[in-house]
Amino acid sequence: MISADDFVIQLLQDREVVTPDVIDVARQDVEGSGVLADKIDSKILDLLVEKGYTTWKEITGLMASELDMELAPDLKNVQPTAEALKLVGRPRAEQYNVLPLQLDGNTLLLVVGDPLDTDMVDELSRLLKVQINVQLAPPDEIKDAIVAAYDNSGEMGSAALQEIFGDGSTVSIPGNDEKNASADDAPIIRYVNLLITEAIRRKASDIHMEPLEKRFRVRYRIDGVLQEVENPPKRLQASIVARLKLMANVSLAEKRIPQDGRIQIEVASKAVDLRVSVLPTVYGESIVMRILDKEGLKLGLPELGFFSDDQEVFMKIITGADGIFLVTGPTGSGKSTTLYSALNYINQPDRKIITVEDPVEYQMKGINQVQVRREVGMTFASALRSMLRQAPNIIMIGEIRDLETAEIAVNASLTGHMVFSTLHTNDAPGAIPRLVDMGVKPFLVSASLRGVLAQRLVRRICPECGAPYTPSEKELISIGLEAGDLTDSNFRKGKGCVKCHNTGYKGRRGVFELFMVNEEIQEMIYQNATLVDLRHKVRDLGMRTMREDGIRKIVAGITTVEEVLSTTVDVE
Repeated sequence: MISADDFVIQLLQDREVVTPDVIDVARQDVEGSGVLADKIDSKILDLLVEKGYTTWKEITGLMASELDMELAPDLKNVQPTAEALKLVGRPRAEQYNVLPLQLDGNTLLLVVGDPLDTDMVDELSRLLKVQINVQLAPPDEIKDAIVAAYDNSGEMGSAALQEIFGDGSTVSIPGNDEKNASADDAPIIRYVNLLITEAIRRKASDIHMEPLEKRFRVRYRIDGVLQEVENPPKRLQASIVARLKLMANVSLAEKRIPQDGRIQIEVASKAVDLRVSVLPTVYGESIVMRILDKEGLKLGLPELGFFSDDQEVFMKIITGADGIFLVTGPTGSGKSTTLYSALNYINQPDRKIITVEDPVEYQMKGINQVQVRREVGMTFASALRSMLRQAPNIIMIGEIRDLETAEIAVNASLTGHMVFSTLHTNDAPGAIPRLVDMGVKPFLVSASLRGVLAQRLVRRICPECGAPYTPSEKELISIGLEAGDLTDSNFRKGKGCVKCHNTGYKGRRGVFELFMVNEEIQEMIYQNATLVDLRHKVRDLGMRTMREDGIRKIVAGITTVEEVLSTTVDVE
């Protein structure tokens, strides 16, 4: 257990804990048992402890005194912090037999059992990118403390899963309440609760549970990137899926068609909604849970990531008296958050705002929100017709999906309403031909459209561990810059820390392309101009592409070259 066992044996003799005769007898016993030469001293120590001549606690105290090092407090009465446990991780803690206690800035307090293994401490410092202060404790006490700390931390490690599930081979379909559940059902309920709680703690946006041929894969999407976590046993796949379907109030018996449900829970006094999608696959039902943290939504315009010039244009459009404003982008690009932020900004007592959504993701004070229910005939189109009789000033449509919805939205905008909505297009100018392709007449698009915003999300450099760096020539070329362009630049990169789970990124910001429709663009829309011509015109009028906006955010130290290149397309 100690890297320099001969040093410890000599220390025991010097401090007269054991006599040389006892050591000699122990050595003869060990050598007679056929132990390898390099293991003899280690076995001698084990034998001395086993026969009661000393204890690991006494040995640790002697080493602390000899090396002038600090002893750790009783580990049974110590509760390590969650961020320290997360930084080191259970596999690494068990590998090195170390217990992380707390992280103070860039300094980690670490309990070790072998103070002479300085190489191990140096390696951990390099891997974790922190300074390490060491305290000593008996190796066997550290081992027990690691199990207790990580099992109670909520981290989904192997031992935690083993404790939940045990070695049983069958678990029945769980009920609603763990207290009233059977002994077989309760582990599934605990696992699902742990899974959801951990995802919310790590600020994941989605939980993906995917049945593969030989395993049941679980992944969290954090800042747009999927990260795999400890998988539950494959044999429990059906029971876990059944539990989630029960919570989402969808049919347990139906396994042939997709189903959608919703789970409403409360975690740490916070209301959280989960949108649940169940999809039959070859190896079972795949489940994706979209986490909607109502209290975690940032509704201020600065949180979106606009620079001041784009924010000024954005505010000018959304405060208009009438017309249509569209936000475009793929699923997960932050369109809904942008629209909610716009509504929050213009939400005043003298304005009536009605939204029609599928589903209502976040409930906002002072706004009338309508849930689409196709099964009873409440479609976007039927809801819009009724909404107009409510005399609103501002209307928000979750998405324009068909001609009927588009025509009602256009007519509403032409009769004095401001209409916000989303479209699935790759860029901002592409929204115009998309509406025309749906069947909306070009002259109606020309008369009603006020502006279009296209956006993507890029990960933001972690504010805790972000540090300046000089980009390589290859990186500069990839974003169209030269070394002479770096004046007043602030290139940064995250080193990785406990706050960002060693990724170097924390949170996301938008990259945008935004244009207002003026008379020239109106004329081009009316003449049914091509997308290429429209794109050239809005560029001539000053619109930056998402790639160009991303480059501005790289130079400002908000994100990195890799993020912008992987998220945006270079468009001339």
